[in-house]
Amino acid sequence: MDTFAVVAEGLRKRYGDTHALDGFDLAVPAGTVCGLRPNGAGKTTAVRILSTLLRADSGHATVAGFDVTRDAAEVRYRIGLTGQEPTVDEILTGRENLQLWGRLYHLGKRGAGRRADELLDQFGLADAAGKRAKHYSGGMRRRLDLAVGFILAPRVLFLDEPTTGLDPRNRNEVWKAIRALVAGGTTVLLTTQYLDEADKLADQIALIDTGRVIAEGRPAHLKSLIGGDQIDLVLPDPRDLTEAAGILARITTAEPAVDPDIRAVHVPAPGGIDDLTDVVRALHTASIAIEDIALRRPTLDEVFLRLTDREVAA
Repeated sequence: MDTFAVVAEGLRKRYGDTHALDGFDLAVPAGTVCGLRPNGAGKTTAVRILSTLLRADSGHATVAGFDVTRDAAEVRYRIGLTGQEPTVDEILTGRENLQLWGRLYHLGKRGAGRRADELLDQFGLADAAGKRAKHYSGGMRRRLDLAVGFILAPRVLFLDEPTTGLDPRNRNEVWKAIRALVAGGTTVLLTTQYLDEADKLADQIALIDTGRVIAEGRPAHLKSLIGGDQIDLVLPDPRDLTEAAGILARITTAEPAVDPDIRAVHVPAPGGIDDLTDVVRALHTASIAIEDIALRRPTLDEVFLRLTDREVAA
């Protein structure tokens, strides 16, 4: 068990007639990123229990080797937590916010100042370091709030929707910071509404539905649960759809799906890149023009939709 930084076994939490967690199990290896998805499915409740902010009705959990109920103080000493909403002091400047938290973490005046400057530069806030947080944009406040959570490198860091409201450039900066922490030995439990974020960042993903984990593993493993590669073909001329679908069926020996509204044909491609190459050649021989063609794996959104047979909660 020492190889796991976070372990949850049979966690249950009920609010009235609603089961937020109903037998929630999770094991996160130390020094990795674990993503939890989707929204509205108990993941926030799970994070609150694992970070000692809430008691489970039943079940057992440990974080950094300590029981979240019996050893709550020890758990808190070893974790960091960044919630969905910014919690910075709007009266203070960006640098003052970080210096304040550095002093609270016992870094000392000089150490807190040095760490504040490092984080301001890392999160692209150096130019606004002397500006009061109330004058920051929403994205800047989010980055400052995240920087607070990075002041120390905790054993386990809980990040709840860390990149909500950030543009692609700032999201990439946050991802880089998370990867740097993990490289230093920190374990990250990440809740995110963006499955593409989990796909790119997480070593392990747990898909949650109705209060329990319905599938978990590496992104590639989860995608394999609903099939392998697929060829997506878009044609400029809808009159070629039927003939193109016949070509794809012959080469892949699978049943294509035709979408006339977008002039597209989709088909499983067990042969991968070889099937794609053969399809392109056959279409060229048949003088069928191609607007777009791609070989891709299923997305994590498609995995969740297939496993739950309903839309992902927003």
